Amino acid sequence: MTIDDEIDAIGLLCPLPVLKARKRLKSLHSGQVLCVLADDPAAVIDMPHYCYEADHTLVSSELATPGALVRRYIIRKG
Repeated sequence: MTIDDEIDAIGLLCPLPVLKARKRLKSLHSGQVLCVLADDPAAVIDMPHYCYEADHTLVSSELATPGALVRRYIIRKG
């Protein structure tokens, strides 16, 4: 899968990772893919909820590296 853009939201707390993703997704075309790196514990709930509400697809949500606190969210713009 090709990643079209990436956001480093490490160290940012709720709601900033979702707000940054929303802003960046506005500039992408439908079908393009955004990767968001975030360590905010609330993002595990917020990112899927945002994608559902905004009609985007959360392709995956996984730890960036085993044992890390950083998660990688892959979002396809709806």
